[in-house]
This record gives sequence, C-alpha cells and structure tokens, in this order.
Amino acid sequence: MFRLGQRSADRFFTVLYRPNELNQPRLGFAIARKKVRHATDRNRLKRVVRESFRGHRVELPSLDLVVLARDAAQGAANPELFSSLARHWSKLKEACQ
Repeated sequence: MFRLGQRSADRFFTVLYRPNELNQPRLGFAIARKKVRHATDRNRLKRVVRESFRGHRVELPSLDLVVLARDAAQGAANPELFSSLARHWSKLKEACQ
C-alpha cells in the first residue's frame, strides 16, 4: 500500500488508497506515536476516522484505505477532523470514477 497506493493529503491526514476486488471499501490506520504522542489522542483520532468512514462507506468505491495522522491532527477539534475526512472521501470518490 505504501509503495503502490495513491495519496490524498491535507494538514490533518494523509489517506493512501488502492482499488480492491471485494466490492466494499476497507479501512486501516497508521497513526504513529511519533506524530500523536498520547494514546488517548491516538484513540480519539481512530474513533473519529471510524465514525466518518461508517457514514460515507456506502458512497465509497471498492478501495483499500490507510489513514495516516499528521502533526496538526492531534490538537484539532472533532468537527475540523470530520470535515477534513469528508473532503478526502469525496476526493476519493471522484478519483475512482
């Protein structure tokens, strides 16, 4: 995925994506302790990403996704993170059509 996947990036997240043959999207995380220091913050980011993914899952094409957190994500409020992820999901939807 890291070598062959395409990227979508903003100041909060980098999303790597690649088509799959499963007829449904799959989600993975790579939220490094180096970027997000405290476990509670890493877990909060994972919860936000999962919740956003659940809401947009039916709209997404068959992709394997890996979400990486960037430095700014740690201090960001949840609404900012949700809007960032919504932009990523729409960008992926357009890129795969």
